[in-house]
Amino acid sequence: MPNILVIGFDPHTIPGFDPAPVAAGIEQGSRAFAELGLAEDLFLIDFAELDGRAQAKLVEKLEDKQYDAVLVGGGIRKGPGLLELFQVVVNEVHWRQPQAAIAFNDSPGDSPDWVLKALEQKRKS
Repeated sequence: MPNILVIGFDPHTIPGFDPAPVAAGIEQGSRAFAELGLAEDLFLIDFAELDGRAQAKLVEKLEDKQYDAVLVGGGIRKGPGLLELFQVVVNEVHWRQPQAAIAFNDSPGDSPDWVLKALEQKRKS
């Protein structure tokens, strides 16, 4: 069973943001991962921990076990003012999980589709 790490924001920690749609999408994605036989670990970043605590926790998570694929969520990639965090996340994944396929999503609900594509790309390389 492939191990998958999904990295994103905890929608409940984003100030002035309605977490319900994103939380529902995360739940939908998790169900789809399970149905596909993929073992998913979630690493949800607390928006209040962007001062370096999130990076330290991410490093710990990435060193915890080997992953076949790591998905970086759209909130980290697309959010205004988050380019530095995106760079940190991608580099930490690259350095600490060099054998893992890296995937990106459009929304939490389509995460499994993008992970499958990344795994297929890795298989073909």
